[in-house]
Amino acid sequence: MSNATDTSIAIDQQENIKPRLPRISIEYCVQCRWVLRAGWTAQELLITFGNIIGEIALIPGSNAVFIVQVNGEIIWDRKKEGRFPELKELKQLIRNRIAPDMDLGHSDRKKDSSQAAVNISTRVMGVSDNTKSGDACDNEGCR
Repeated sequence: MSNATDTSIAIDQQENIKPRLPRISIEYCVQCRWVLRAGWTAQELLITFGNIIGEIALIPGSNAVFIVQVNGEIIWDRKKEGRFPELKELKQLIRNRIAPDMDLGHSDRKKDSSQAAVNISTRVMGVSDNTKSGDACDNEGCR
């Protein structure tokens, strides 16, 4: 064997030894135009968890889907829960699976009157919580 081959085998073996970092996926309904909600959620998770996650994937879907998974395990399903997750609770669910000892700062504190400010900023971001009817979309493909 040549040195080049020996080197590539050694590199492959080192890559296989490294533990994989968690993968988070967010499947969202394209017809419902939830791409902004999914993108905003992904951005917030990247800011919170930084380099302790390996990747965040946005997966276009249909039929009013909004599902968040960590390493293939569903941690939030909008249809099952009847609503979208609050970012605080989603961060806590993810933290509990990938870094149980991590302090989430204000996301770990009790809710107070500042929730109104969160609701206002959510509306400003163009993220609405249309969960009253079960399906948040008037498109036929989402029913």
